[in-house]
Amino acid sequence: MLAMRRLFLSDEPLLRTLCHEVQECLTQNILPFWLNNMLDTKRGGWYGRMTGKGMIKEDAPRGAILYARLLWTMSAAYRVLLDRYYLDAATMTKNYILEHFVDKEYGGTFWSITADGQPLDTKKQFYAQGFILYGFSEYARATGDEEAMQMALQLFELIERHAWDKEHGGYIEACTRDWQPIADMRLSAKDENYPKSQNTHLHIIEPYTNLLRAMRKAGMKDEELRLKVESLIGIFCTHILNPETYHLDLFFDMDWTRRSTTESYGHDIECSWLMHEATLVLGNEAILNKVEPVVRKVARASEKGLQPDGSMIYESDDNDRHWWVQAEAVVGFLNIYQHFGDEDALQKALRCWQYIREHLIDHKHGEWYWSIRADGSVNLDDDHAGFWKCPYHNGRMCLEIIERIESMLAK
Repeated sequence: MLAMRRLFLSDEPLLRTLCHEVQECLTQNILPFWLNNMLDTKRGGWYGRMTGKGMIKEDAPRGAILYARLLWTMSAAYRVLLDRYYLDAATMTKNYILEHFVDKEYGGTFWSITADGQPLDTKKQFYAQGFILYGFSEYARATGDEEAMQMALQLFELIERHAWDKEHGGYIEACTRDWQPIADMRLSAKDENYPKSQNTHLHIIEPYTNLLRAMRKAGMKDEELRLKVESLIGIFCTHILNPETYHLDLFFDMDWTRRSTTESYGHDIECSWLMHEATLVLGNEAILNKVEPVVRKVARASEKGLQPDGSMIYESDDNDRHWWVQAEAVVGFLNIYQHFGDEDALQKALRCWQYIREHLIDHKHGEWYWSIRADGSVNLDDDHAGFWKCPYHNGRMCLEIIERIESMLAK
């Protein structure tokens, strides 16, 4: 502990600078872009898409992932920064989701709706149910709102009832609107059609952990949820992490037969800190002692994607520097520094942040570019804002850094 304290004091100026820079990025670049450009003042809610060249597509479909992540981001920004402007945006988003995305007949939420708020793709993708839960649990955590808490609890119950595999454990990918089996379970066109994936499990443990925080803050009993978080931690360690490489395998059959050889470095580093976060929130010392060595090995495995300029490539089949991968790398390596005193990890986080500042932030229009291509050119073909391009990864990176560094400074 004394060595950790001396190490922290020597790095304090670097950490203070990092904290200042990311807060400036959050409050002057990321959040203003959304609040100034993406609010639909005619039909309500947020526009569904802005192209990489800056053109708003007013009639674009609106995705559950976009809205869930906006709800989480605005709620978390209010919780950390206490600016009611963010609370107003979060409340509007919460109410819009309740009115337009929630399936009043069968429960759960639609995958997408039209720009006029009518159901479009009505399948029940559990990745989306998890993200809506994440947003509502954060709103409840930030405000104490009972309606948001009840919505989060309803989604937890639906995920457990319809997605949990009672024979092999884990969660399936998708169902039809009325919770029946569906042939095409893919999350997106680039994914493979298998019944279980790393990505969905990662984004179920994430909201379950946040719901656990919110329930404890509200003084609610959490035994069932706590057991599910424990189960998910075990699933990652036993089935999803490759025991030979410590990369995350991506797709699985129902019995957990591995169906992918792609290494996804962005998901590796994101998993390292989300799994650690879940274990820390759980508060079981025996589980923590087993998981922490795994956390470090997963973070170390992700370093295969690090480049000489400090950036991290997406995966073994994609050398682009995607915006979300850089954001997760900064948090993941800062987490290793914070909890294990690894000075090299701090330098990796700082170098990746420097890459973001120099290449990914759109200083003219706001927000970050989708990616920088392997040849160094800016990718303007993919969205600047849209179904998958949301202020969640980069906004969360900023909020995580602010909270973590403030915590370290307070000790």
